[in-house]
Amino acid sequence: MTSEDIGGVFEVEKNCFEDYWSKQSFRDELKNKNARYLIAETDGKIVGYVGIWLIIDEGHITNVAVHSDFRGRKIGNELMKEMVNLCRENGIAAMTLEVRASNTVAQNLYKKYGFKMAGIRKEYYSDNKEDAVIMWNSLKEV
Repeated sequence: MTSEDIGGVFEVEKNCFEDYWSKQSFRDELKNKNARYLIAETDGKIVGYVGIWLIIDEGHITNVAVHSDFRGRKIGNELMKEMVNLCRENGIAAMTLEVRASNTVAQNLYKKYGFKMAGIRKEYYSDNKEDAVIMWNSLKEV
C-alpha cells in the first residue's frame, strides 16, 4: 500500500466494516515500520486489502477486507496466500488474528491457511460488544 492507495483502501474499509478505520489510521500505518499492507485490484480499482504487523517472529493480521461487490471471486484467498508468503520471506514463524465470532466465512478462509482457534476475547468489538475468536497458525504447518 502506498499513500496513493489510501482512498481506495478506505472505500473498501467503509464498505466492509461498521466500525471502520479512518484515512488517518491508514496514513499512520504507512509510517509504522512493522506494518505491511497488500492490496487487490480489479481493472485498476482497489477491491480488497490485507494488513499485518510483523513483530519479531510473529505476524498479527490487523485487517482483511474485500469489497462486497467483489466477494466470491477468491480475492480474499489470494490476499491471504500472498500475506503468508510475505511472512515466510520475512522469517515469521506464526501468525495471529481476531475475527468476529459471527464471521464464519472469514474463519473458514483462515482455517484453509492453518489458523486454529486459540481463545475468545469477550466483547472485543466496540460497535456491538461481539466476541472475537483468536486464531493462530504456525507457518511450519502451512
